[in-house]
Amino acid sequence: MPLPGPLFSEAFFIAYHKAMEGGAKPVIEAGASKTKAGTFDALIAAYYKSSSFTQLEKSTQSTYRNQIEQFRKEHGTKPVAALKAKHVDAILGGIAAKSTAQAQKLRKRLVKLMALAVKWEYITDNPMLNAERVKHKAKGYETWTDDDIAAFRAHWEDGTPQRLAFEILLYTGLRRSDAVKLGRQHIQGDYIVITTKKSGDMVELNIPIHDDFRKVLDGAEKKHLTFITTAYGAARSEKAFTNWLIEAGREAGLPSHRSPHGVRKAACRTLAEAGCTALEIMSITGHTNIKEIETYCAAVNKKRLAQIAMTKKHGAA
Repeated sequence: MPLPGPLFSEAFFIAYHKAMEGGAKPVIEAGASKTKAGTFDALIAAYYKSSSFTQLEKSTQSTYRNQIEQFRKEHGTKPVAALKAKHVDAILGGIAAKSTAQAQKLRKRLVKLMALAVKWEYITDNPMLNAERVKHKAKGYETWTDDDIAAFRAHWEDGTPQRLAFEILLYTGLRRSDAVKLGRQHIQGDYIVITTKKSGDMVELNIPIHDDFRKVLDGAEKKHLTFITTAYGAARSEKAFTNWLIEAGREAGLPSHRSPHGVRKAACRTLAEAGCTALEIMSITGHTNIKEIETYCAAVNKKRLAQIAMTKKHGAA
């Protein structure tokens, strides 16, 4: 009798004991009869039930599913043990010809799947260890420049919803998902106190309120639950907020790719320029990866060193 994987899982043992008792049919979930043991269909189904997947954020689960299901459509019925490094190279190479970004994302998903395949004894050798890496240079979100900030402020006057939203992003460094939730209930004395979620961990941020930012908040509409609202007073969704701010930037004469995340980057940059350390900046923005912040500090330090070097040169002359 075929025994469902992963090896030594609950489903495996149920089927095993049923078989040992005399060949009775194993307990199979709906739709499982169409999934052959040892195939990518079986491996992917097991992955979706594993803690490696269920502990991810719902939004991340959705993203990963979309990427994996595209692979599954073409290769789901194939045996996992038959996958070799040369096959991975061919699959990713075909995708990379159209989009290196998509190829890189699929490679990441396959790295995880095949590592679990080894762990769950679908295979003994991991083909991903010898598969070629996909070269992709992500553009990322562009940081708003000082000129961008000045142009936006010149176009959108104090008191406008667009200006309020922008100042919230710049003075707090919050992600858009947290910025759209921000309201007066988060003001505690001289601090913005808000709990945010990053990589599955809940982190409480205590952001000091700058005097100039205090004036902005004091002038905001007091009857709404959140500061950032629609024309009807309802809170904006993340996606709608992004599109709305990008459009506000266009109206101010900014490039079309100036986004809320770019303002968050500008907040990190300005804090670094003010002399804040990476850890100090992280305490405000809620970043958990210090390398993300060190890039801003390194750029600012490099600029300062260049200024010092030039001063020494002219001083020596």
